[in-house]
Amino acid sequence: MTIIEAIVLAIIEGLTEFLPISSTGHMIIASSFMGIASESFTKTFTVAIQLGAILSVVVIYWKRFFQSIDFYFILLMAFLPSAAMGFLLSDFIDSIFDRVDVVGFTLLLGGIFLLFVDDWFKGNENSIINQVEYKPAFLIGCFQCLAILLPGLSRSAATIIGGLTQKLNRKTAAEFSFFLAVPTMLGATAYKLFKFFRGENNFGKDEITLLLIGNTVAFVVAWIAIRSFINFLNKHGFRIFGYYRIVVGAFILIFYYSGYRFSMI
Repeated sequence: MTIIEAIVLAIIEGLTEFLPISSTGHMIIASSFMGIASESFTKTFTVAIQLGAILSVVVIYWKRFFQSIDFYFILLMAFLPSAAMGFLLSDFIDSIFDRVDVVGFTLLLGGIFLLFVDDWFKGNENSIINQVEYKPAFLIGCFQCLAILLPGLSRSAATIIGGLTQKLNRKTAAEFSFFLAVPTMLGATAYKLFKFFRGENNFGKDEITLLLIGNTVAFVVAWIAIRSFINFLNKHGFRIFGYYRIVVGAFILIFYYSGYRFSMI
């Protein structure tokens, strides 16, 4: 992997991790067209640069992270379902994430679903709920499990919609999705690094440089994406993301069934 390729992947990570458009699908497309080999380090890199992205959440919302101890217990309640599923079904999850066709179909069908979300939850915009409690947090965490089982669904889309089902308005649902990303992505990164080092791999000087660059770029881009997303979502809703997902999903499926070999990193 070159520095340019690392920067491109980090930009994609920063842009797509917190938007309801699936970072997985975009990583597949980008890595395939850049010809990045599916190796142990590249697989680890795409997960490890999530640290830069989640750091942007902590920096932007740092006051919320020091608000009260209950905030952490609520996040833990939301994180537990996906943590348990990841632990119990890790082999199955790894196998399903190697299915490009599943990613394409999930992007496409999820896009169609997003076309109607604004109408279904129109009444939520008058909601005065601005703090997620334990039961809603757990249920939002269950929605996050769907993104683990269906690559291409988008963790962000699943958790935001989960928040809408709990009567949250779009802003509160999106912000809680950002907060939940912190323990979720920390856990995923720790697991990926554990597998990397357990396989008797090590980071060389060049790889450490790529990781530092990748995390820095992901941090900056994610900061911009998060700041812009809330305002955009409040003004325009989910429909444009739905159309975009349909195009990307169709693009992947057309290439896949035409015999193109995608790189699963």
